[in-house]
Amino acid sequence: MFSFLRASLSLVPAVFILVLTPFARVKAENSLGVSTTDKSTDSLQKVSQYAQLNSAPVTSVTQLSDVQPTDWAFQALQSLLERYGCIAGYPDGSFKGDRAMTRFEFATGLNACLDKVNQRIDADITQMVNKEDLAALQKLQEEFATELASLRGKVDALETRTEQLEQQRFSTTTKLNGQIIFAATDAVGDASPSGNGDQSNLTFSSRVRLNFDSSFNGQDRLRIRFQASNVVNPTAPGNEARLSFQSGSDTNNNVFLSKLEYRFPIGDKVSFLLGTGFNTYFDDADVINPLQSDGNAAISRFGRYSPIFRLGGDTGVGVTFKPNGNLKAEIFYLAGNTNNPSSGLFNGKYGALGQIVFYPNEKDPITKIAFTYVNAYNDNGLGHNTGSIPSNLGGRRISSNSYGIETNVKISDGFQLGGWVAYTNARALTGEVKGDADIWSWAVTLAFPDQGNLDKGNLGGIIVGMQPKLTGSSGELSGLPPRDPDTGFHIEGFYRYQINDNISITPGLIWLTAPNHNEQNGDIFVGVIRTTFKI
Repeated sequence: MFSFLRASLSLVPAVFILVLTPFARVKAENSLGVSTTDKSTDSLQKVSQYAQLNSAPVTSVTQLSDVQPTDWAFQALQSLLERYGCIAGYPDGSFKGDRAMTRFEFATGLNACLDKVNQRIDADITQMVNKEDLAALQKLQEEFATELASLRGKVDALETRTEQLEQQRFSTTTKLNGQIIFAATDAVGDASPSGNGDQSNLTFSSRVRLNFDSSFNGQDRLRIRFQASNVVNPTAPGNEARLSFQSGSDTNNNVFLSKLEYRFPIGDKVSFLLGTGFNTYFDDADVINPLQSDGNAAISRFGRYSPIFRLGGDTGVGVTFKPNGNLKAEIFYLAGNTNNPSSGLFNGKYGALGQIVFYPNEKDPITKIAFTYVNAYNDNGLGHNTGSIPSNLGGRRISSNSYGIETNVKISDGFQLGGWVAYTNARALTGEVKGDADIWSWAVTLAFPDQGNLDKGNLGGIIVGMQPKLTGSSGELSGLPPRDPDTGFHIEGFYRYQINDNISITPGLIWLTAPNHNEQNGDIFVGVIRTTFKI
């Protein structure tokens, strides 16, 4: 009899699974559903930890606060607890039967049950279990023999596969994600360098970005980005027709490192950013505009954010300080050509940004207003590459001070209203005539997120504004007029249709009046159909 009972204990794991698994589904320690702990001692330590911290003595099922007589597994729990003492609750007196349990918790419960049964065998063999229970165990063993054998084989195969993946995986800290854009683009009207006739043809272009994101403590992020692109902007007299997803001067699909950045927090209120690469702009700060995404929102370069966020270099540091839910301060310093010993970090192109962001309601992170200041120096104009050609002051060393106000207000779940005003006072340091120049721009943005979420679902957007315009100068700068003769407007509309979590299609239209801020240039219409794949 004693040996028969001992042999019958081999059925307990199967019975334990059949009884408890429907009530508390087993949750794996990794995405494949099996434990991948390399050392058995680690597993034993975790089992011991669960046994010590996650259990409380229970003698009756009524002591479990979240178990009711109406629960479908009530009788099974009552039998296991009151007849065999196999159930233990959590320290708070609950059983938590409606959530998944870890493999360590399962091992702890099974071990406790086996200990109880062994104790009862040693204490009183005849009273430990009756013949009906033994018959039930034998019947279960016979009835589920095929299933148990199949399950054992699947688990063995899964463990073998998991071990193989563990040995062959790329990295324990790095994840690969990316974005692929295909775009059909054409400009009609006076789309030519002179603004006289249509010299732009239908194009099909693409851009690929691959990000390797690593985290070493769960709160930081190291990003390494590779890019290849052949996107070319439509032809126009000025810079107004530039596309949002055109980035970099290479248009031959050459693969290169486009961004290297590391973000990390210091405490709960301060975070740092170290970055380099041509994809590093002041847009790593908060540009406020909800339509800033070049792959999922605005289709124009101007529509993404205020041009003053494009002043400065491509390598440097940023610090964000958020003392409370109503206020955020940001300071960035970005230099250009930092690998050149003759200029380095502080003797060449640079931009220094300071920004204060105010949230009227700390529970509403969407509604906010920002005040931005940028001091910059560039040896080839301002370099924002939007607006009119004169507003960029190209071909001369420029020192500038820029001021901006940006805001966005959540009117409802499906509507947000925002925009910006930006002013730059630039001083030309070279050329036949040296002097000051004033550049203005502004925009109003309307966002229509589906179900109030800009990251998921469909998104409509409208942007109306004036791209950077040279409004006056202290003297006629060599090769440039004293001011732009007229005022052209930028009118943009798009609608992102989210097919699924990974694919979206965004048709959009840009209407440019008086391109290059000159009414002698006829209006230009730029049509775009952008398809974005998230990987």
